[in-house]
Amino acid sequence: MKYALMIYGTQAGWAAFSPEEFQTLVDRHDAWIAKLRETGELVAAQGLEGEDQARSVRVRDGIPVVTDGPFVEAKEFLASLYIVECSAERAVELAAGLPEAEFSAVEVRPVFEGS
Repeated sequence: MKYALMIYGTQAGWAAFSPEEFQTLVDRHDAWIAKLRETGELVAAQGLEGEDQARSVRVRDGIPVVTDGPFVEAKEFLASLYIVECSAERAVELAAGLPEAEFSAVEVRPVFEGS
């Protein structure tokens, strides 16, 4: 089964890292990705641009309404997304291995593959 591992955070949280700390975070991700490529569990990995680049689209009375930001009600936004293919237990184990699990939320959700 495929699972999405979704990393959430805030712009202020990312900005709090020194350049060296941020590079360490990137290096840890690179090592994590390399390990999953070796095992064949990694399907896709994608970071997302910051929340200042996001737009939300809602249709009201047939008219698209576009606002800035991912979700105006949310404090955290989706920052990165990994798709892995493994068991549910392994997906949780992999999520716990992501650096952000030490200071933020990593959501694990099965990927819907139906029609």
